[in-house]
Amino acid sequence: MNKFLALALAAVSSGASAQTPAMNPMPDGSRDMYVGLGIVSAPRYEGARHSERHALPVLQVQWSNGVFVSGMRAGIHLGGNPNLEYGPLVELQQRRDEAGAGGGIGGIGAERYSMVALPQVAPGENRLAGMAPISTRLLGGGFLNYYLTPDWRLTGSLLYGAGNERDGARLDLGVQRLAMQLGAHHRLSFTAGVSFASAAYNNAYFGVGTLDSLRSGNPVYRAGGGLKDGRVGARWNWAFSPSWMLSSQVQVSRLAGDARHSPLVERPTNLTVSTAIAYRF
Repeated sequence: MNKFLALALAAVSSGASAQTPAMNPMPDGSRDMYVGLGIVSAPRYEGARHSERHALPVLQVQWSNGVFVSGMRAGIHLGGNPNLEYGPLVELQQRRDEAGAGGGIGGIGAERYSMVALPQVAPGENRLAGMAPISTRLLGGGFLNYYLTPDWRLTGSLLYGAGNERDGARLDLGVQRLAMQLGAHHRLSFTAGVSFASAAYNNAYFGVGTLDSLRSGNPVYRAGGGLKDGRVGARWNWAFSPSWMLSSQVQVSRLAGDARHSPLVERPTNLTVSTAIAYRF
């Protein structure tokens, strides 16, 4: 199995951190593609207490010219240095509304306020109820990966354009242990990383403006920039035939800094678990 197979199957709908596929020398004009379906258990939104289970579409494609699609990300590998990967990157960031992240259909939020007193959100209530939805956004930027050894690489990506004002930026830094072979058909990969966010990004997803406060009952909160979260994860790929693979992933993330102290955050530590079967074309 090559590096591409080891990093394959970034989840389209999961909350797990997407991975940039490794550049894999391929014959000119060729491509490598995985399509599949599975299930994911993920928090309703970053910092939510409750998780939801839903179908998990899976897609990863890489072409010999360096273009790739990996879940909600797409980009181009540039340069010819085998130890250095870099290029432009785009990511589709999903809508967040009262139903949570992922663009689910929700009801109309109740206006739970009066001109006399502002009620606080009671424990167990939906803290996103009454908050203005955050629209789907296409983020743009780039990525840079460096191989310390053939099995270890440092990863980085910078994306801009998040939030309704399209001015939020996020920097993701990480380290990956690429596929450890366990027998002829099993591979394990491990990741760890941190994310930094601009004030505009954190305010979009963790801040509460005056109108949002009146409508939702959450106290007004303005978030600054800085460290947003840390995460660790593991992936198990089982290639039980040349064309079929089972890919399972677990990731634990913990919010930090101003994001952690947001009144929207019910639980700072979130767990995402997914498994999917994919076919290789």
